[in-house]
Amino acid sequence: MNRSYQIITDATCDLPADLVKELGLSVIPMPFMIDGKEYINYPDNREYPIADFYKALRAESIVTTAQITEPNFEDAFRPFLEQGKDILYIGFSSGLSGTWQRACEAMEALRKQYPKRCIEGVDSLTATLGEGLLVYLACCKQRDKDMSLHELKAWTELYRFCISGWFMVDDLNHLKRGGRVSSTAALVGSVLGIKPILQINREGHLIVREKVRGRKQAMKNLLNKMESRFTQDRSLQTVFIVHADCLEDAKYLEKEVKSRYKPQKVLINTLGPVIGAHTGANAMSIFYVAKDRE
Repeated sequence: MNRSYQIITDATCDLPADLVKELGLSVIPMPFMIDGKEYINYPDNREYPIADFYKALRAESIVTTAQITEPNFEDAFRPFLEQGKDILYIGFSSGLSGTWQRACEAMEALRKQYPKRCIEGVDSLTATLGEGLLVYLACCKQRDKDMSLHELKAWTELYRFCISGWFMVDDLNHLKRGGRVSSTAALVGSVLGIKPILQINREGHLIVREKVRGRKQAMKNLLNKMESRFTQDRSLQTVFIVHADCLEDAKYLEKEVKSRYKPQKVLINTLGPVIGAHTGANAMSIFYVAKDRE
């Protein structure tokens, strides 16, 4: 394993705390607010239990999110630079947040302070366990292939377009409030029984692609998307399933994925507060390696 550099990501990756520890990954926490009070989202949800977050969301508490600030990024990066390590940051999509821009500003400032260190970043152009899957695979490459920082950065910049993720949500109202979809799209998506199917495109934007009737049909739609997009080496696949407080539905998807494709690894985790605030409860997504993102 190449230990000369540290891989860093942010809390929108939604990787579980035990996997973060196993990978030796550094995760920058992110803020969110419930009824005006600020909390910090860590991988282990130490400050605000995830079950309580979804209770608040279902009770229609006002939930908002904020970007990681430039000083926060500098504080997260600096300890590794002081240890003599280089940095590869893999971050939340620039198409969904200004967080990437804050990271770039921090990296530029730190390059001047630490001219002998290499500080690089990759815009994942995705989010939640799509970002998490890219980060996970990058960590595996660092560990198993002993890639240099520049080799891994080049690999990550290419491979991010192979991370495919399709979402289903109950409605688009939370996404509309967060400015992630238009009011017109939200109105269409609120028709009784209609479940919007969304995708994060190659530019890192969340796009409404289809609308299906009923939750069961929406779940089948996600599975059918995999069938047409999966790479050929299915037994070597890693599949990440994320859910917004609907574990039983996520387990159904896991069962179907294992039965159909027998992938090497399937991971389920709960959608964190930063993304969950914008999707609402009952959202789900499957992320996997595809021939192409779209």
